[in-house]
Order: sequence, then structure tokens, then C-alpha cells
Amino acid sequence: MSQPLAERLRPKSLDGYIGQQHLVGPNAVLRQMIDAKRIKSFILWGPPGVGKTTLAQIIAAQLNTPFYTLSAVTSGVKDVREVIEKARRNRFFDSPSPILFIDEIHRFSKSQQDSLLGAVETGTVTLIGATTENPSFEIIRPLLSRCQLYTLKPLENEDLLSLLHSAITTDIILKEKQFQIDQTEAILRFSGGDARKLLNILELLSESAQQNTVIINDQIVTERLQQNPMAYDKGGEMHYDIVSAFIKSIRGSDPDGAIYWLARMIEGGEDPSFIARRLVISASEDIGLANPNAMLIANTCYETVLKIGWPEGRIPLAEATIYLATSPKSNSAYLAINQAIALVKETGNLPVPMHLRNAPTKMMKELGYGADYKYSHNYPNNFVQQQFLPDNLKTMRLWIPQSNPQEQKQKERMNEWWSGYKQE
Repeated sequence: MSQPLAERLRPKSLDGYIGQQHLVGPNAVLRQMIDAKRIKSFILWGPPGVGKTTLAQIIAAQLNTPFYTLSAVTSGVKDVREVIEKARRNRFFDSPSPILFIDEIHRFSKSQQDSLLGAVETGTVTLIGATTENPSFEIIRPLLSRCQLYTLKPLENEDLLSLLHSAITTDIILKEKQFQIDQTEAILRFSGGDARKLLNILELLSESAQQNTVIINDQIVTERLQQNPMAYDKGGEMHYDIVSAFIKSIRGSDPDGAIYWLARMIEGGEDPSFIARRLVISASEDIGLANPNAMLIANTCYETVLKIGWPEGRIPLAEATIYLATSPKSNSAYLAINQAIALVKETGNLPVPMHLRNAPTKMMKELGYGADYKYSHNYPNNFVQQQFLPDNLKTMRLWIPQSNPQEQKQKERMNEWWSGYKQE
């Protein structure tokens, strides 16, 4: 039986690799590591069909090192330990570490991820993980800290067209047929930046053609796929457009728009945990201090969805969506942390004022560490004015309260406490 087209066309070297030039183009970070034959553990994060597995295989071939593959869907801790032991036995002195590629690493449990730490730390294996989910949510922090993170992007239309023409001219089966390409808008739209999806569509068109001539136009592509051209594609561009519309409807306080886009995601087969995470982000970024309960509601929704799954999970998602959409809005915390980070980058490592420093030793106390610090609880209302910022920034205002009732109360309290010192 013939291999699928996507597998037949999988490139064996970077010369045939399409897309991700920010990682593998001339002088790009991964290209330099591959050329130097010195690879450190890393995680590839990106949507399906953008070349994560292919890139890992190319790296292993370039380094001429043993390559082990595990799928997080079917492998357990026992499988991980067996592969690590095999890699330990097969490593030779001063040779590159064997590569362990784990597809869908976000599906590994905490204990499974923990079992990788020692081997990655000691260099027994070079880990290459592939994930379609945000690693900061799905990968444990100790493992993330031992790996670089590289983000892969959906393929551009130019990349997909290049792949299309390469397939029909070089594939051992397709090059025997005549291709008439009249229009490409539909095939690009249905592909959604996914190389594998493009090749699957191309293979379908080739196999369903009545004669040796394969015609590609928008009507034929749509008819063959038997889909609505506006169908939701959770791996492609429309995925990001619908999520964007969902969040902007919440931000714009339109519960009807928000619940509609929620329904579009549910009907499109979106991962419920992804929707719930977006609600948590929206609660902190867009509602913020105007309604602190929004964060509690969103986080409870996230935990509930993980517990009960589909189809009941749609109910807490709807409840949280409407609650957030109808809540007062504030992005003052979002703006404050962004301004603070920009200030840190601009001013560098300013010294901590002496009275705020920790003084665990006698020498430090003699040097004045912690001297003159005022313990707030020893003063009326548990407050006393003192300096908490570095000397050069001591009157800087970073949090600016907005005009909602909740923050106006906080503003009044701050003005009362900091009168004559940190007023606007």
C-alpha cells in the first residue's frame, strides 16, 4: 500500500523544508545550532501541520545521532524510562546525545513529565517536544526551565503554493498526472496554514479525478470536501479570528456576540480547556480590578470544565462568558505591569533601599540592612508612609486607577494614605 502523500513528501534536509524561516533561515537560531551540531533540549510550539515532527527528524539526521520517538497519547512513565535507559546505553563518549522526540507532549501527566527531568538535566537525551498547546499551561515549570521554547507559525500562502507545486512536480505518483490549476483561494483557505491538510486535499482531488487531468479551482475543491467554505478550522486562521471575536465581544460588553462566538467554537470542536483559559485571561486583562470576582468565576469555570468535560461543560462556559461580558471593565492592572516592565528595562537593576533589605546576619545588620524599616502593623490602620521604590523612582506612579466604582474606592483610599506624597 502506498504511503500518504504527506509522508512521501516529508523532507529529509533543511533544503527541502518549507516555512519557519525565523527559526531555520540563514543565521536563524535553530539553523546555527544544527550547523554547529550542538543541539540543546527544546520544545516546538505551533498549530498542526507546520513541520514540528519533520524538523525533529531532520535535526536527528543532520547530527547522525540515535532518534527515539514517543507519543504522549500512547506512552506511559514505563515507556519513558525504557527509552531513557536505551539512550544511556547507546551513547558514546563525546558524541551528541540521542534525541528523544515526544509528540503532543502537552498530553503527558505531571509524573510523566517529571520522569524526563533527570535525563534532560544530565544530557542523557536531548529532548525535542512538540505541542499545539501553550506550554506555559501544559508543561511543568522544571521541564520548561531546562528547555528552549521555539514558536512555529502557520504556513504563509506563499509557502503552501510552493509546497503545492513541489508536490505535483516531484511526487512519484502525482507527477504522472496532468494538473490544471485555475484557482487556489479555496484550497488555501481550507488548508488554514497546515501543510499536511493541503497535501491531504491535493491527494483527495487527485484520487477523485475522473481522468488523468486534475483540475483545481474553488468550486471543485469546495464540492470535493463537502464543507461550507466558512467552516470553523481550529488549526487554521479562522480559529484565531473566532477566538479574537469572542474576546473582543467580552471586552466590548456584548453578551450576545460573546455567546454566539462561544457557540461557534463549541460546534467547531474547539478544546474546552482552551476556551476556559481564554476566559481566565480576559478576566484579568479586561475586567481586572473593576470586578475582582471575575477572576474567581473564570478560574472556577476552568476547573469545572476540566472535571466534567463535554457536553455539560458548555453550561459553565456560557455562565462565565455572560458574567464577564456584563461586568464593568478595567485594564489598569494590565497597563500597570506593562509600564513597570518597560521601566525596569529602561532603568536596569536599581539598588533596593537599605531599609527594605533583608538582614539575616549580624554583619548585614551592622551595615544598615533593614535599619529604619517601619512595620505597618504597628501603626494605626496598619499603615505608615515610607519609601518602597528605589531612590531614583520613589515618587513614580505605575498603577493609575480607572473610573469604575471599585477602583474609585481604591483611589480614595490611596489618596488618603499617601496624601502629599504619591498623589496624581
